[in-house]
Amino acid sequence: MKSRLFAILAGIALVLGVSQLANATPVDTYQFKNEANQKHAMELARTLRCPQCQNQDIVDSNSPVARDLRMEVYQMVDAGKSDDEIVQFMTSRYGDFVLYKPRLDSKTYILWLGPIALLLLGGLIAFIFIRKQRGAVAVEEISDEDQQKLAELLKNR
Repeated sequence: MKSRLFAILAGIALVLGVSQLANATPVDTYQFKNEANQKHAMELARTLRCPQCQNQDIVDSNSPVARDLRMEVYQMVDAGKSDDEIVQFMTSRYGDFVLYKPRLDSKTYILWLGPIALLLLGGLIAFIFIRKQRGAVAVEEISDEDQQKLAELLKNR
């Protein structure tokens, strides 16, 4: 009986455009010590990737792991831990994968320097190609016989 009533109410809410009824987030239920902590915790949580979803931060993800990580971040911020301590805790637990912006170290050089190297390589290839094209046009000279034929054609015009 309750499930039918819930289905009917959900259908009515959908028809009326009240789809925001079930959009409660853990921030709504977690009581921060102050509003500054809440804002800071949300900003920090947006920089951490959900280990399960992989393409969402832990604020946007609905997975149970993300929910637990959000609560962990919120509690650590309220406890007065620094951003570095919180990020260190998360990376020690889940690896560098949880960071949307990986650190610049020996494991991530290819991520940071790869696009620059590819751009430079592409520019070098384009430079060489253009240089060869210009050189090919300059090297081709018209023979004396062809010059005479050209002169006759231009006279006959």
